[in-house]
Amino acid sequence: MSDSKTIVSLNLGSQKISMAVFDVSKSGGLILKGYDSDSHVYDPSVEINRDLKLKAIIVDLAKKLKVSKSSIRYAISGQSAFTRFVKLPMLQAENIEQLVMFEAQQNVPYSINEVIWDYEMMENPSEKEVVIVAVKSDSLNEINTTITESGLTPLEVDVAPLALYNAYRFSYGVSDESTLIIDIGSKTTNLLYVEGTRFFTRSISIGGASITSAIAKEYSVSFADAEHHKIANGMIALNGEHAESMEDSVGALSMVISNSLARLPSEISRTTNYYRSQQGGNPPKKVLLAGGGSNLPFTLELLQEKLGLPIEFFNPLSKVTIDKSIDIQKLQTEAHMMGELVGLALRGISKAALNIDLVPSAIEEFRAEKKRRPYFLSAAVLLIVGFGINAAFQALSLQKAQDRNRTLTETREQITPVEIEMRKLLEAEKSSSHTAETYIKLDDQHAQWFQILDELTGTFSHQSLWITELMPLYNYEPVSLTKSDKSKSVLFPVIKSDYLSSSNNDSSLMSPPSKDDASRNKPMNQRSIGVQKDLSPVANAIYLKGFWRDNPRSQNVVSDRLKQLREISKVFHFKYKSATGQEVELSDEQLIKRLSNTKEQEGDLAYAFEIILPLSRSLAIK
Repeated sequence: MSDSKTIVSLNLGSQKISMAVFDVSKSGGLILKGYDSDSHVYDPSVEINRDLKLKAIIVDLAKKLKVSKSSIRYAISGQSAFTRFVKLPMLQAENIEQLVMFEAQQNVPYSINEVIWDYEMMENPSEKEVVIVAVKSDSLNEINTTITESGLTPLEVDVAPLALYNAYRFSYGVSDESTLIIDIGSKTTNLLYVEGTRFFTRSISIGGASITSAIAKEYSVSFADAEHHKIANGMIALNGEHAESMEDSVGALSMVISNSLARLPSEISRTTNYYRSQQGGNPPKKVLLAGGGSNLPFTLELLQEKLGLPIEFFNPLSKVTIDKSIDIQKLQTEAHMMGELVGLALRGISKAALNIDLVPSAIEEFRAEKKRRPYFLSAAVLLIVGFGINAAFQALSLQKAQDRNRTLTETREQITPVEIEMRKLLEAEKSSSHTAETYIKLDDQHAQWFQILDELTGTFSHQSLWITELMPLYNYEPVSLTKSDKSKSVLFPVIKSDYLSSSNNDSSLMSPPSKDDASRNKPMNQRSIGVQKDLSPVANAIYLKGFWRDNPRSQNVVSDRLKQLREISKVFHFKYKSATGQEVELSDEQLIKRLSNTKEQEGDLAYAFEIILPLSRSLAIK
C-alpha cells in the first residue's frame, strides 16, 4: 500500500485509536481498503504516561493494515484543542490576516507564542466569520513525536469536530434544514450544529468515562473493571418501570448509567439556546448520533425521548466505496465512529469543506525540506557547469565586477538621504508598536476576566449551590503554610481599602498594613499582608464564598463542582511545584478552605463554604 494514491487516516481519541486506508477512485472518490481500531482503558482522573501505550497501538494498527512507514493525516480530540468562532467586520481581503491575528491573541487563553494555531473563513454569505483553532505547542509536538517514532510520517493535523463536519458535508451535502450531530466520546461529547453552510461546535465534559467512573464509585471497583462491566452488561434505563423489568443486577447498573447521563440532555438544550441566541441559528430538526459512547443500548431512545427530535446513527460511508476485503460485520458496528477518518481522507482528494492545518515544528521542517530539494539539485548542476566555464569568463567577469563596483558607489551616494529618512520612520514605527502592544496586553487582561466568570458561572450554576462572594487575591501561595499554621492564614484581597473597612468585610480578610507596621522588614510569608497600594496589584487566585444544600444525588455538591472545574478549566491551575521541582496536583483539602457540614445558626437553610482557586496566569488589577 505504498502507492501515491493511498490515503492513510488516524484518529487519536481519548481511549479509542482507529486507522483507515483509502484509495482514490478513477472518478476522484474514496475507496475504503482497510480499517481497524483498538482501545486503551485508563482512569482519566489518574495521570499516566500514555505515549508508550499509544505508540504500541499505532504500530500494531499500521502493521495489520500494511501501511508501516507510510505518510498519514491524523486528528486529535476536540478536548485537546481550543476552538472559537469569531465574527469579523466587513473589511477588504488584504486586512483579514492582521485582524484574525489580533482576534487570535484576544481569544486564545494562552500566549500566542505557546500555541500552534490556524484559522479558516466560514462559508457565510451574510457576514464574515472565521473559526480559530489552537493547541498547546508542547502537547502537539509530543503527539507528533510519538507518531514519528511509530515509523509513520505525518502530513496534516486536524481536530476531530472539524474532520467530522467535513465527513458530514461529503456524505449529506448542503441542506437548509438545521441538523445536530451528537458525537459522544470518552471524555467529552462534541455537539455540531450544521445549517446550510453555517457551522458551530461546542464540547461538553460528559462522555463514556463519566459513566465508567460512576460505576466504579457505586460498586467500589477499579476503573478497568467498571469499564468491562459497562461493556458486558451496561444499558440505559429509560424510566423506573423499564429498570424494574430487568434483572436486579442489570436494572441497578442501568440506573447508575442513566443517572450519570442525566445532565447530557439539559447541556444539549443549553447549547442549542446559545446557538440560536448568539449564532443566529435555528433549532435543529433532526439529530445524528456518532461516537463510541453511543454504543450503549437505548442511548438513541433516551436522547430521542428527552430532546423530542428524530434521531438516527451518523453514516459517513454513504458515498464511500467499500472494498470486498473489508469486514462488513465490524464496519456495520463501528461505521458511526468513522466520521473523523473519512473527513481526514477528504483532505487527500481536496474535497474538505474546512481545511484547518495545525503544523507541528517537525512537519513544518519536513515540508520545507521537500521544497528545498529541487533547489539543491539545481544548485549542484549549476556548480558543475560553473567550474567548466569559469576559466573562459574569468577576465570578462573581472571587468564587469569593476564596472559594477563603480555603479554601486554612485547608487550608495544617491540613497544615503533616503536611508536617513527611513531610519527616522522606523524609530516612529517602533514607538507606535510599543503603544499598540500595551493596548493589546490590557485588552487581553480584560478578556481573561470574562473567561474566568464564564467558567465559574458554568460550573457553579447548580440548584443546590449559590455564590455570595467572589474576590481576586494576590500573593496567594497554596502550600506555603503548614497544617499547624493554617488557622492563622490570611487572604490577600485585591480591592480598595475603604471597602475592606465597611460592614460587609469578612473577618478572614486583612486590612492594609500601616506605614509604621513593624513587620514590614519580615519575610513575605511571615507578616500580615493587606492591599497592595504602591503598585498595580497582580491577582493570582480567586476567592469564592457561598452556601450549599443537601443534594440527594451527591453527598458534597461543592466537591462535585470543583471536580468538574478541574476537568474543563483553561484559566485555573490546580498544580504547584514541589521542592524537587515536580508539579503536584492540589488536593480538594488545599483548595477548599472551609466546608461546614452543620448549620451555623438556628434557622439556617444551608452550609457555608469557602474556596480559593489559583489562576493559570496572574492578572493585573488596573
